[in-house]
Amino acid sequence: MVDVEEVTDTAPRPAGRTLFSQGWRDVAFVHWALDPAAVAPLLPPGTRPDTTPDGRTWAGLVPFRMRRIGVLGSPGLPWVGSFLETNVRLYSVDEEGRRGVVFRSLDADRLLPVFVARAAGLPYLWSRMRFDRDGDLLTYTSRRRWPGPRGAGGRVELRVGPRLTDPGPVERFLTGRWGLHQTAFGRTRYWPNEHPAWPLHRAELLAWDGDLLAAAGLPGVEGPPDSVLFSPGVDVRFGPRL
Repeated sequence: MVDVEEVTDTAPRPAGRTLFSQGWRDVAFVHWALDPAAVAPLLPPGTRPDTTPDGRTWAGLVPFRMRRIGVLGSPGLPWVGSFLETNVRLYSVDEEGRRGVVFRSLDADRLLPVFVARAAGLPYLWSRMRFDRDGDLLTYTSRRRWPGPRGAGGRVELRVGPRLTDPGPVERFLTGRWGLHQTAFGRTRYWPNEHPAWPLHRAELLAWDGDLLAAAGLPGVEGPPDSVLFSPGVDVRFGPRL
């Protein structure tokens, strides 16, 4: 069982020299609680499922707008560095106690960033995507183009609710992640990032249909999600992989 005080710390963690920066905007966090044993085989060697104090781990579907990726401290790129993205992610902790996420898939609607990210070992996929906002009503849609399974995707529709003035342990666990675990060249690496604490809102999921979770190797995730949150976003910087 995890130490709740350590997990819920939302202070930014040093990421060292900035390799690149990003803005994450209009972020929906849709999560299902799972048995850790069900996802353990999907994590990189040297990591295990991270859990909330009730012993559950989580699978997340996270659509958002990527804004102006910058490289080595340069100003963010306005076109090629801005696109829509939806990721499917799990929660991990390694033997050194570093907590992070493991991306099972990352769909994006800009082809060049997909090529660059795949060269770095991240499971990016090219998709046709759309984001619409009408007041507090937000809709994210995606349909995969390449490499497949072609046509995988779906639609998330939610209504943004009130601001959370004091997010609880689960909300902080799901959003206050300071790095990612990734297998690169046969070795598990940790890629740290830093950002301020997320401004979070409750959200109501009005509709979800799609197969991104199953396409990411999570066919057992069924039924309504256990947590739905929204954030207007944060700015992030990534340091070197460790």
